Amino acid sequence: MITLQALSQFLDHLLSPKLFGDYCPNGLQVEGKERIHTIAFAVSASVAAVDAAVKMKADALIVHHGIFWDKEPMSVVGPKKEKLSQLLGENISLFAYHLPLDAHGEIGNNWKAAADLGWENLQPFGKMGKTAIGVKGSFKPMRVQDFQKQLEGYYKHPAHVALGGPLEVKTAALVSGGAHRTIQEAADEGIDCFITGSFDEPIWDIAHERRVNFFALGHYATETIGVLALMQLLSQTFGVRSEFIDLPNPF
Repeated sequence: MITLQALSQFLDHLLSPKLFGDYCPNGLQVEGKERIHTIAFAVSASVAAVDAAVKMKADALIVHHGIFWDKEPMSVVGPKKEKLSQLLGENISLFAYHLPLDAHGEIGNNWKAAADLGWENLQPFGKMGKTAIGVKGSFKPMRVQDFQKQLEGYYKHPAHVALGGPLEVKTAALVSGGAHRTIQEAADEGIDCFITGSFDEPIWDIAHERRVNFFALGHYATETIGVLALMQLLSQTFGVRSEFIDLPNPF
């Protein structure tokens, strides 16, 4: 068991949300019960995720994508009302960490993946405002097709690719989620491969014109990494019951 105050302080100290200029409030978004025995984890605070947290009798739900965003209407109607009604009615706390969970140097979506993939010489990459949220690194030279297979195996998701770069690769940069436009920064730095979650039509031409290999492994798939790593850390640190709500999402 952990108190809500202690959990909030631990997460804020770990993820340092004040360092980031983000599109949403990071940290405790909805206050629930004081004593926490069970924590649910999900990529996004969807209606389905909240429903699942209620069914598992969770005391808190921790997500990467919360329910409040700068460019969304402030009105509490429709799905937002449904989610808030469930959370408040069941006294479940909601925590959301967006850019801080992308950027963390050990459990973040980007650095954790790079370490798992065996990259070396890791350095910050992909600035959002004043803070880099991604990572770049190097690895043993391999065929670009083999690199693609490695990524698809790690993320368990097929890649959308634009192979405009070298056939043998040894450097890559990674910014999870919806960061496909950051391909330009990778090209500027002469990096062989750029990896993210989403893609758009112009990327095909940019990859070939700028001679960089592009891989999109899915916004959802690339952002399960940090949530799962955070779940493992909290479970080991506090001994609370923890469960990941996996809601398959091809995007």
